Amino acid sequence: MSAQAPIRRITVPDIAGRKAQTPIVALTAYTAPMAAMVDPHAEVILVGDSLGMVIHGLPSTIGVTLDMMILHGQAVMRGSQRAMVVIDMPFGSYEESPEQAFRNAARVMAETGAGAVKLEGGARMADTIAFLTQRGIPVMGHIGLTPQATNTMGGFKTQGRDDATWPAHIADARAVQQAGAFSLVVEGVMEELAVKITEAVTIPTIGIGASARCDGQILVLDDMLGLSGRVPRFVRKFGDLGPRAENAIAEYAQAVRDRSFPAAEQTYR
Repeated sequence: MSAQAPIRRITVPDIAGRKAQTPIVALTAYTAPMAAMVDPHAEVILVGDSLGMVIHGLPSTIGVTLDMMILHGQAVMRGSQRAMVVIDMPFGSYEESPEQAFRNAARVMAETGAGAVKLEGGARMADTIAFLTQRGIPVMGHIGLTPQATNTMGGFKTQGRDDATWPAHIADARAVQQAGAFSLVVEGVMEELAVKITEAVTIPTIGIGASARCDGQILVLDDMLGLSGRVPRFVRKFGDLGPRAENAIAEYAQAVRDRSFPAAEQTYR
């Protein structure tokens, strides 16, 4: 009886080769059980710094630490077998210099076994992206609305409403590609601009609040499952688990108080 062949993880070249092909499915996950559910269906699992708000109750991503990203990255790697796992570099862990970025990204890769890291920024981060990729660290780029820069942007504002800003966004995309990134998240931009960016680069674009014509899509898992509160306009809820969970918790609380739980079938005799 032959042993079952091990499941092969999706790699950076697999994703890089998906330009203008069947759209790439990407979702966030922060825990092993959630990663196990996402893994059969997605090509990319992003351990996003959104975990600061989704899991830890922080007001933004700014307070997320490298240790937090590594801890959740390890959990997601244990819970997945097939999808490529990408881990966000948190605020303050890569902006100071390419050398700082390499030290921290190398630690993320070594301690988690993930396939790549993601960092925010266009042309201003090109030298850092090149420094990492030339030293064996695959990088997914991220332009448009960059959550780590919301303090300078004045909040979570859609980018590209003014046509005059489009050349700068397209230049950011090209700079990230030329620096060696294998793919590019395009977040919170006008649909027409997202299409222009997708056409301007040869690496796959992964949209979030962008366009169906991007080469893939990503959402925060908790948002699309209905486990979050207020969500951005670009989120479609593919489930509404929040109210169902609340109802289940309320039923449990009532059963404890009226002593109907545990019943005979939940006790040892």
